[in-house]
Formats: sequence, structure tokens, C-alpha cells
Amino acid sequence: MVNTLPLTSLFAALLTLLYIVLAIRIIRLRWKERVGLGTGESLPLKAAVRVHGNFAEYVPLGLILLALMELNNASEGLMFALGGLLFVARIFHAIGLTKSIGVSIYRTIGVLGTFAMLIISAGFLLGSVLASL
Repeated sequence: MVNTLPLTSLFAALLTLLYIVLAIRIIRLRWKERVGLGTGESLPLKAAVRVHGNFAEYVPLGLILLALMELNNASEGLMFALGGLLFVARIFHAIGLTKSIGVSIYRTIGVLGTFAMLIISAGFLLGSVLASL
């Protein structure tokens, strides 16, 4: 039977929907602020662009790590925990950066959650590789 990576697929789909929501926020702000290219002088648009960009920078690596973990037979519980952590962390990051350009508790939770997911996933994979040597 072919492994279709069902848990990675679930989180890829959820994160894709969140990515689209973030993109729509940018489109709406561009119309509202009448900015066709770049961000102009709009702080809300600058923040929305960074939320979207930051998402695009971190989420692909998180999904690759989830897929590799699933292929290495990580437990379903761990997969749900890490995929859920990444999803929730990205929501918190978006809320935090939207509410305040500076540091906020939401943004901090989002960053720490994302980093925790990446570190735990990388640790799992390193452990799997070292155990197979």
C-alpha cells in the first residue's frame, strides 16, 4: 500500500487555507489603502505583508518536517500535536503582528510555537537517523 501521508496532507490543507486568508487580507488592504505595488505608507499593509511573508518562510519547512516524520513512522499523537502546534502558532503570529507592529504576547507565542515545532521535529528526525545507523 502506498503511504499517502494523510496527517501531513491534513495540515498542508489547513495551512493552505490559512495562507489564502492571509493573502485575502493583503488584497483587501491594497484596495482600502489604494496601494497597487509595495506597501506605500500603510502600516497595516506592511504588517499584513510581513505576516504573509513570514508564513511563507516557515510553513514549508514545517510541512517538509511533518512529511519526513510521517514517513519515519512518527506516532499519530506526535504528528497531531506538532501539526496542530504549527497551525495554532501561525494563527497567533498573525494576530500578534496585526494587533501590534512591535512585540506582543500573541506574536511571541506564535514565534515560540513555530520554533518549538521545528526543533522537536528536527530532533525526532535526527534521532530516527541516528538510531538507524
